[in-house]
Amino acid sequence: MNFLEERIIKDGVVKEGNILKVDSFLNHQLDVELFDQMGAEWAKRFEGVEINKILTIEASGIGIACVAARHFNVPVVFAKKSQSVNLDGEMYTAEVESFTHKNKNNVIVSKKFLNENDKVLIIDDFLANGCALQGLISIINSAGASVAGIGIAIEKGFQSGGQIIRNLGYKLESLAIVDGMDPETGKINFRN
Repeated sequence: MNFLEERIIKDGVVKEGNILKVDSFLNHQLDVELFDQMGAEWAKRFEGVEINKILTIEASGIGIACVAARHFNVPVVFAKKSQSVNLDGEMYTAEVESFTHKNKNNVIVSKKFLNENDKVLIIDDFLANGCALQGLISIINSAGASVAGIGIAIEKGFQSGGQIIRNLGYKLESLAIVDGMDPETGKINFRN
């Protein structure tokens, strides 16, 4: 069992509806030391891969991506979920559906922060159905950039997202893959 799986067992809570609540360390209260371990692990897994930018999605991926970026010495760009007055110029957009929030958003990245010279590592907290990743991949493709790889903290292996993304040929590195959860007992099964 790796460091992230141990933390999920210790502090994660399984809820009805295939929900794994990890807000005490991953996506509400943030454990920066844990994020640093995650960044170091992704740096090992993507060693030798040319990466000059990290892309994530608002909001839960931002903290993880920023800490991970220190291990790659690259900037982080995040796809915004809403237009604001300080966003100007041309934008790349993609529609993404959130498993957790049960809604759809048009995510936006300014064209000045992503171009054909970029080799992008996508970082995010969760992978369930893969909709957010597909949206980010679409934005990268629209920019003429290339997807260098994808780093996910927790993948729900019993949902289709990981298989879909791997079948598209992308290098996907999930630090913890949950193959099953039982809300009655709180038991979590991880993939070996």
